[in-house]
Amino acid sequence: MSYDVIVIGGGPAGMFSAITAAEQGLRVLLLEANDRLGKKLLITGKGRCNVTNDCAAQEILQNVTRNGRFLYSAMENCPPSSVMAFFEGHGCPLKTERGNRVFPESDKSASILECLRNVMHRLNVKVQTARAQEILTENGNVTSVKTTAGIFSASAVVLATGGVSYPTTGSTGDGYAMAKALGHTVIAPEGSLVPLETAGNICQRMQGLSLRNVAVKLLDAKGKTLYKDFGELLFTHFGVSGPTALSASAHMKGEGYRLVIDLKPALDENKLNDRILRDLEVYKNRAMENALTDLLPRSMIPVVLDILSVPACLEANSFTKQQRRALVELLKGFSVEIVGKRPVAEAIITSGGIKVSEINPKTMESKLIPGLYFAGEIIDCDAYTGGFNLQIAWATAYTAGISLKNGD
Repeated sequence: MSYDVIVIGGGPAGMFSAITAAEQGLRVLLLEANDRLGKKLLITGKGRCNVTNDCAAQEILQNVTRNGRFLYSAMENCPPSSVMAFFEGHGCPLKTERGNRVFPESDKSASILECLRNVMHRLNVKVQTARAQEILTENGNVTSVKTTAGIFSASAVVLATGGVSYPTTGSTGDGYAMAKALGHTVIAPEGSLVPLETAGNICQRMQGLSLRNVAVKLLDAKGKTLYKDFGELLFTHFGVSGPTALSASAHMKGEGYRLVIDLKPALDENKLNDRILRDLEVYKNRAMENALTDLLPRSMIPVVLDILSVPACLEANSFTKQQRRALVELLKGFSVEIVGKRPVAEAIITSGGIKVSEINPKTMESKLIPGLYFAGEIIDCDAYTGGFNLQIAWATAYTAGISLKNGD
């Protein structure tokens, strides 16, 4: 069968570009290898779907860690306000939470997916369950797509197959292979927004402990601060996770990193020292493992005391001034050595992908193959956690969708 546009990939970018193209009256076919659409979308935001970030387009770009300038036109075309208006205008109410993170009022990713599916249905977007195998061209122009269900013709193709994170949701890198076959350069994909593995067993001993309102710094091998953040951190069986650790991972290339955590960012060293003195006075006849219960989470106390070489049974009234100074320094700079990232399959987003210099930033069309467009995570752009990566997907998808021409 012949269509005006074939969209490869049924994730957020694929569905949104299909909708945008269909709104222009184009006949659109959406190819999805999975038995259902939006499998990865359903698990985003811990199943709640952080749709976007309620801020200006310029602020989105400031939170993009790779190739932010490339996205300037796309963000102008489709800023967060437009994304929010789309979903609310199609019967999916939203809410804004801390950090301007936007979620569906239902707190369910399924609400976002249902909205997209309903709009596609109303616009007569044809959905075909099939794996795209090859984009066919003639005289350098897109003509059709070869799939496991046969060959489908179209003069334009939007490649929106995602990256290689969470491969069980269908992000297996197929799009990279199809783009490479047409001469495109693929920047080697690796995990971004991915948990971090640490040396030793300090973090492992605190497995399951979640810290809120801590300040985090990522330092390189020379001690230079590469990234600062404030928020949540989670200790795991392999190291650290949580929003602050995930965002820090976006700045890591290679080895030799250290994460430094300020456990008491609201207190300077003098005020923290005074606070510790008060606790030591209250618990002066108790062991140190009990004297710190008002200051630290229970599972962290033995770890802190071990780092300081202070016996857990030491009475608080025997805790020396020197030991107190060391405790203050530790709480203001709890340091863990990072040995690497977790596998890319565990990453929220993929860093790398189609080289942006080979894509027209105003249209998302390939500079090499007329009629070939890109949208979403397949492009070499990624950002911090907080709705910024989905905003990239919506903006690039919309820009590709409005740039499509009716097929000849």
